[in-house]
Amino acid sequence: MRQALRFLLPLLAVVGALAWGAATIVSVTTRGWFEKDLLSRGVLAVNSAHDALVRNVRSGDRRQLASLLDAIARSDRIMAAKLCSPDLATIAVSGTFPHDFGCEAVAVRVRAARPSGWQWTTGDLTMALKGGLVHASAIPLLDELEPLGFVVLLHDMSFVERREAATRRFTLLAFAGVAVAASVMTVLMARFSWRRWTAEMRRLLSLVPFGPWEHHRGADALHRKEFQPLLRDVHDLVTSLAAEQSSGGGGRWSPERLRQTLTRHLGGEGVVVVANREPYVHDRAPDGSVHVRHPASGLVTSLEPVMRACSGVWIAHGSGTADRDAADEHGRIRVPPGEESYALRRVWLTREEEKGYYYGFSNEGLWPLCHVVHTRPTFRASDWQQYKRVNRKFADAVCSEVQSVDPIVLVQDYHFALLPRMIRERLPRATVLTFWHIPWPNAEQFGICPWNRQLLEGLLGSSILGFHTQQHCNHFVDALDRYLEVRIDREKHSAVLGGQETLIRPYPISIDWPNRWLAGAPPVAECRRSIREELGLEPGALLGVGVDRLDYTKGIEERLMAVERLLERFPQYRGRFTFAQLAAPSRTEIERYRQLNESVEAIAVRVNQRFGDGRYQPIVLLRSHHEQPTIFRYYRAADVCYVSSLHDGMNLVAKEFVAARDDERGVLMLSRFTGAARELTEALLVNPYDLEEASEALALALSMSPAEQGERMRAMRLFVSEFNVYRWAGRMLDDAARVRQRDRLTTRLAALFSASEDLAS
Repeated sequence: MRQALRFLLPLLAVVGALAWGAATIVSVTTRGWFEKDLLSRGVLAVNSAHDALVRNVRSGDRRQLASLLDAIARSDRIMAAKLCSPDLATIAVSGTFPHDFGCEAVAVRVRAARPSGWQWTTGDLTMALKGGLVHASAIPLLDELEPLGFVVLLHDMSFVERREAATRRFTLLAFAGVAVAASVMTVLMARFSWRRWTAEMRRLLSLVPFGPWEHHRGADALHRKEFQPLLRDVHDLVTSLAAEQSSGGGGRWSPERLRQTLTRHLGGEGVVVVANREPYVHDRAPDGSVHVRHPASGLVTSLEPVMRACSGVWIAHGSGTADRDAADEHGRIRVPPGEESYALRRVWLTREEEKGYYYGFSNEGLWPLCHVVHTRPTFRASDWQQYKRVNRKFADAVCSEVQSVDPIVLVQDYHFALLPRMIRERLPRATVLTFWHIPWPNAEQFGICPWNRQLLEGLLGSSILGFHTQQHCNHFVDALDRYLEVRIDREKHSAVLGGQETLIRPYPISIDWPNRWLAGAPPVAECRRSIREELGLEPGALLGVGVDRLDYTKGIEERLMAVERLLERFPQYRGRFTFAQLAAPSRTEIERYRQLNESVEAIAVRVNQRFGDGRYQPIVLLRSHHEQPTIFRYYRAADVCYVSSLHDGMNLVAKEFVAARDDERGVLMLSRFTGAARELTEALLVNPYDLEEASEALALALSMSPAEQGERMRAMRLFVSEFNVYRWAGRMLDDAARVRQRDRLTTRLAALFSASEDLAS
C-alpha cells in the first residue's frame, strides 16, 4: 500500500498541475473566441448602418447620428456607442456611453493593444471597469477609403467571467476523475503483470553470452534467425557512428576535418577527380582579353570546395575559348586563380568527339533516359563509338596523372559510365569511387538503351558506386539483376562481377558550409534594395527567384505558368509580385533545348502582356551566365525561391538558397521530385505539374509571417550545416579507405601464400 501511495501521490500532483494548466488554456481560448465573436458583431452592426452614418457625417446632422448610435447600442451585448472624428473629437454618442470614457482614452488604450497601427483597420481590447469586464472595439468609418472617423463600441463581457469559472471547474473535475481512474488502473495492471514482466526479463537476459560461462540456451537464442535483422542493424549503426567519430575527431564536417581524414586514412595523398565539366573556364572576350568564369553546374558547386580542401588533380574537358592558352603544354593549370590549391588537367576533344560523346550519347541519350520528363531518348551507333573513344581518352589522362599503383580516383556522373572498368583494367589496385549525379531509372526504362549491359559492366569496375538516394541504389541493383549475370548481395548492398566487388551506397550530396560566397555577400537589406533597383521595382515589391540552367528537366515552363495562375487566382499580387528567372543557356546545339528557350520566352511574353503595364512586368527573364556572387545577391533579396524540377537527383539550388539566408527569412518552394525534398522537409513541397497547388503555395509563401519563415529556415539551415559537402566527401573517402585497406591486406596475403607455395615446391 505504501508503494502504491508513493506512486499515486506524485502522479496525482502532476495530473493536478496539468489539469490547472489545461483549465487556464481553455479559459484563455474561450475568452479569445468570445472577443472575436463580439468584434464580429460590432463590425456587422456598424456595417449595417454604414451608409446612413456616412451620409449624416457629411451633412453634420449630429441628432440623427446620435439616433443611429442608439440603435446600434440596442444590439445584443453592445452597451454603448460613440462616433469619434479622425482628430479624436467626439462627433456623436449614444445616451448610455460613459462620459469619462472619451475618444482619446479609447485611442490610447487600443493603440497600446495594437501597436502596429489600428487607426484605419479594426482594433479592439478587453479592459476591467468597476462593473466587470468590458470589450472595446474601434471600427473605422470610411467613405471610399477616405477616413471620416471611427465608431467605438463597448460590449458587456461580464457573462464571460461566469462561463470561464464554470469551464474551469468542469475541466478540473474531469481531469481529477481521469487521473484517479488511470492511477488505479496502472497500479492494478502493474501488480497483475509483475510476475510475467520479471520472467520475460530473465528470459531476455539469458540471451546474452557470458564468456566461458555462457548458457547454451542463451547463445543459441542469440543466433536465432529472428534476431539477425535487429543485430545487423545495430552493428551497422555502431559501425557508422564509430567511423564518424574516428574521422578527424568528431564534430561538424569542415575542410580541416576532411584534410585530417585524408591524412589519417589515406596518408595525405591527393585524389584524382574526373568530371566532364571543369571548375574554371577561360574565355576570350571580343576585345581579346581573357575572363575566368564558373560554369552553371551543381557538380562543380559541390566538388570544387572538396578539391580546395583535399588538393589533387581535377581532370576535365577543356571547353573554354582560351583554355589552351591558359594551360601548359600538358593541359595543366593550378586553380583557383590566386589560391592554386589543386591542379586542373584539361583534356582536348575534337569537334566530332564532343558532338557524339557529349551532345549525342550523354545528353540526347542518357540524360532523357534517366529523367522522367517525357522527352524521348535518342541513341545512335556513331554517338556510342565517340562515347567509348572519349572514355578511353580520359582513362589515359588518369593513368598519366596518378602518383601510385593504388590511387584514389573519383569518377563523376553519366559522362563516364565506361571509365571505371577501363581504369580497373590498367590500374588493378586503384580504388575507384564513382558518383552518379542524376537519377537512375527503373530497370524497365533502363532497358531502352541498346548498350545497357556495357554501361552496367563499366560501372561495376568501381570499388564504390554512389547515388543520391537509396531508391536510385535499388533501381541500379534491379537493373543488374535483370540484364547481367552478376552475384548480388542485397544485405551488404554490393555486387560481384568477375571476382571484383562493388559496394552500392547512397551518399546525398550537399554544398560547402559555411558557404564561401556568403562571406563576401552584401547585407540582406542592401541586396533587397539593389536588386529591386536593377529590376526597376518598387522598394516594397515582392520578389520570387528561380536559378537554373535552361534545361527541360528543371520545370521552368511549369514555374512561369504557376506565376501566371497565381496572378489569376490572387489579384492582390498583380503589380506587387515579380518573378526573376536566372536561366543560363545550356546545350543550345540540341533541338529540344532550342525549343525550350522559345517556349519559355513565349510564356513570359504572354504573362507580361496579360498582367503587366508600361513599367510593371511580372516575369523578368535573365538569360545569361551569372557568377555565384550575383546569384547569392538574388537569393538574399528574394521573398521566395521556387525550385520546380520535374525530376532531379538532388538539386543544390535549394541548399544554396538556404545557405544564403543567414537572416533566417525567405521561403523555399521545392518540387517533390527532387532528392532535396527528402531532406529539406520544412520547405513548401509541391507537385510542379499541379498549377493549382503551386500557385496556392506561392500565395502562402508570399503571405507567410516572419516568425514562421524563421522557424522553417532555421531547421533547414541546421540540416545543411550538419550534412554538408565535406561530410558527403568524408563518408565516401572513409569507405574508400576501408576498401583500400581490405584490398591491400588481400594482396599481401596472396603474396605470402604464393611465396609459401614456392618454398614448398
